[in-house]
Amino acid sequence: MFKHILLPTDGSELSGKAAAAAIEFAKAVGAKVTAFTCMDEYPFLTSADAGHQTRKAFEEHAAIEARARLNRVLTAAQAAGIACGTDTATTPTPYKEIIDAANRNGCDVIFMASHGRRGLAGLLVGSETQKVLTHCTTPVLVYR
Repeated sequence: MFKHILLPTDGSELSGKAAAAAIEFAKAVGAKVTAFTCMDEYPFLTSADAGHQTRKAFEEHAAIEARARLNRVLTAAQAAGIACGTDTATTPTPYKEIIDAANRNGCDVIFMASHGRRGLAGLLVGSETQKVLTHCTTPVLVYR
């Protein structure tokens, strides 16, 4: 049924559990996986204020963290004998990049975690999973 799974990861414990479940699912259906993560954009305005990281240092640190998140998925997929690629983007709107990554990589399903925030926390923090579900035409499997 599904042949190519996009697996967004944010490095959280729940995201790691979802990755393990997605890899098991991929193995069961004979699919390949593309692990995806977003990096934050540089949050500071260019100024003379030296009280924060430089853009270069921020971007280098973000890239290292992103690579670590992707490597955890890549290692687990390889251990399970699943073909796995990786993809990243830098954005303030992860849900849009998740959808774009699914399209860009030819994925036919997105397998992602949901932290299950409800009430005021869900309203204030928002849910990338909910936004993907609302804006995406690709099927989405939600792991909770």
